[in-house]
Amino acid sequence: MELQNSRVLPVAQDVVWVALNDPGVLQQCIPGCESLDRVDAHTFTVAMTASVGPVKARFTGKLTLSDVIPPKSYTLHFDGQGGAAGFGKGQAAVTLHKQGVSETVLAYEANAQVGGKLAQVGSRLIDGAARKLADDFFTRFAAIVAPGALAAGEGVPSDRDATTGRGAEAGSVASTGLPLPRKWQHRWWVWALMAILAIAAIVIGNHVR
Repeated sequence: MELQNSRVLPVAQDVVWVALNDPGVLQQCIPGCESLDRVDAHTFTVAMTASVGPVKARFTGKLTLSDVIPPKSYTLHFDGQGGAAGFGKGQAAVTLHKQGVSETVLAYEANAQVGGKLAQVGSRLIDGAARKLADDFFTRFAAIVAPGALAAGEGVPSDRDATTGRGAEAGSVASTGLPLPRKWQHRWWVWALMAILAIAAIVIGNHVR
């Protein structure tokens, strides 16, 4: 299954860059995300829970980067397991660029396949779940990096915090709003985290052809 899409984030590229260096911010933005860890310069692990119709699964997966052209593009490979619910694997070519002074565009071309119970879910439920997953991510991320949130020290509660009424933990980018450190300018790997949601949505949201 192949998928192409793009999103416009209403914030400048340097602000997006700072936020992407904060795993705590990203974990708040990914619905159902339990953990997000960097293994090395090219590899990440992620654990998340997702529901598609009657199927609910906890996915654990590995993300690997290749064909990196910092900070413009790269290819992201995903391999995940959801236990009895099924498995998923795929890859996406991701690009980022500025649009005007205060917007950033993320675009991706991806293909993926799944097996198990996830491959048996109806296409309407699958498409709806994938769209909601992506919309929730970008809504949360934009809210966190918005100028007002940076100035006020506000954040978006994680899934866990939403049930307790607690806000974002102190120390996230939303509570700092610091200038972009020079040493981060060559950390191209942070851009890859932005594509986790896209890959996860494709993997749980498309059946094997």
